[in-house]
Amino acid sequence: MGTVTLGVSIAVPEPYGSFLQERRAGFGDPAAHGIPTHVTLLPPTEVDAAALPAVEAHLAQVAAEGRPFPMRLEGTGTFRPVSPVVFVKIVEGAEECMLLQERIRAAHGPCARELLFPYHPHVTVAHGIDEEAMDRAFAELKDFEAAWTINGFALYEQGADGVWRLDREYPFGAGGPGEQPETASPVLPRQVDLTRPAAPSPW
Repeated sequence: MGTVTLGVSIAVPEPYGSFLQERRAGFGDPAAHGIPTHVTLLPPTEVDAAALPAVEAHLAQVAAEGRPFPMRLEGTGTFRPVSPVVFVKIVEGAEECMLLQERIRAAHGPCARELLFPYHPHVTVAHGIDEEAMDRAFAELKDFEAAWTINGFALYEQGADGVWRLDREYPFGAGGPGEQPETASPVLPRQVDLTRPAAPSPW
C-alpha cells in the first residue's frame, strides 16, 4: 500500500491563522500556503499506509483523555543559528503541548519516533528564507498577541504536491460531571493591522 507522510498539530484559529499564513507568504516563504498555521505535536512522519487505522485509533485515545486548555501567543523568537526559523512564542499552553506530544509519540504506540531537536512548541512564521526577510519577520510580528482555548488537535497528511491537508480532527474528551471548560476570549493582535495586506511576495 506504500507510505504516507503524516503530521499532528493544533490549528491556530481564525482570524489569526490566515493572518499569520499571509504574513509568512509575504516574508517570502514559498511553503506558506501549503502549511496551515499550527503548533506541531508530531512533525512530518512517514508511516505505512496500512498503519493509518492504528494511528487514528491511538490519536483518538490520546484526545479522549485530554482536556481543553488555554493558549496564548505573544511576541517572536528564533532558532537561529541552529535552525533557520522565526516563530511566534507560546507564553501559555506550552506545558500542555509538551505533555500531548509525549503521549502521541509514546514508545509503545504507532507514532513512536525520535526528534531531531528537543521539542519546543511554537508557531512558525518564517523558515529557510534569506536573513533579511527573517529579520523582518522577527521585527514586524514582535507585538503580535492572540489567545484562545485549545479543544483538540488534528491529523494532517502531506500530498504529493507538498501541501498539508486535514485528515481528521480529534476533540478532547468531555470534563467531569458538571464541568464546563472556560472559553478564552479572543485577543486580536496588538499593534498589528489584520486588514493590511501582506507584503508582496515546517511544520
